[in-house]
Amino acid sequence: MKIIVPMAGRGSRLRPHTLTIPKPLIPIAGKPIVHRLVEDIAAVLNQDIDEVAFIIHESFGKKVEEELIAIAQKLGARGTIYYQNEALGTGHAIMCAKESLSGPAVIAYADTLIRADFDLDKTADSVIWVKQVNQPEAFGVINLNENNEIIELVEKPKEFVSDLAVIGIYYFKDVAVLRNELQFVLDNNIIHGGEYQINDGIKQMMAKGMKFVPGKVDEWMDCGNKDVTVDTNNRMLNFLHNDGIYLIDFDVAQDNSTIIPPCYIGKNVVLINATVGPNVSLGDGCHVSNSTIKNSLVQTHTHIKNARLDNAMIGNHVCFDGDFTSISIGDYSILE
Repeated sequence: MKIIVPMAGRGSRLRPHTLTIPKPLIPIAGKPIVHRLVEDIAAVLNQDIDEVAFIIHESFGKKVEEELIAIAQKLGARGTIYYQNEALGTGHAIMCAKESLSGPAVIAYADTLIRADFDLDKTADSVIWVKQVNQPEAFGVINLNENNEIIELVEKPKEFVSDLAVIGIYYFKDVAVLRNELQFVLDNNIIHGGEYQINDGIKQMMAKGMKFVPGKVDEWMDCGNKDVTVDTNNRMLNFLHNDGIYLIDFDVAQDNSTIIPPCYIGKNVVLINATVGPNVSLGDGCHVSNSTIKNSLVQTHTHIKNARLDNAMIGNHVCFDGDFTSISIGDYSILE
């Protein structure tokens, strides 16, 4: 089994945090989004992973590439890197990894996290992960026939089709079939919204009678902008806490301070006259004094004092001293 991860976009809706780090490397509960995504998919599949192919922008740099290769190696898989340097759509991104598109594979876009527990339908040519949503008109949804097979993909339907939204994770029994259909899309310049789309390859597979079925997830967590990313961090902390996973470093230095679970507290964190939690991630090397923090995501080596934070997202190497509550501060910022 292979996992293909298109992740070349910089994530403009999550700026300023993505000005210095690609969105898939933003930590959720102390671990980068893409790392959690790959691990969660591997756990759902419950199969040996042979390869994890990451499709990135060349500007991400060698350090990021090394981190991604390490993610694959932790699963006992080979890590490969491909480049998509032009934003030409989901179908184009997948075809940038053309050399890896063979055999059974999962394609997963690295801006979402899931919680799921199910077995793949081995009789199907493809499984498309979906989640029931309250406002299907805001999503791409699937249309099912009486046999619970997917017969249509509809983008942001004006009239009700279904409430099962496509979340951007797909399984293909032989991803080479999708590769061939997407090659046709590229060769014939089939474009929607100015881009080459994975859906055009999938629709051609459906037209040829291939069997597509839904795979439903229990939880679908987005990381599109600051507010939803903070909410995803909160939800993931609660899931991990309920799973009995301890996320607080044993050596955290506390002076007249309280930690209210669930929290992730990294290494070499110092808390002085502070209350942290619930639902807080503090990365390695953070110092917090005379502050209360809840429902917030703080990355590494950041100093916070005299603050009352709630629904805040703060980057790496930040100094913050102030009265603002629901803030979004990028890396290397100083507000004193």
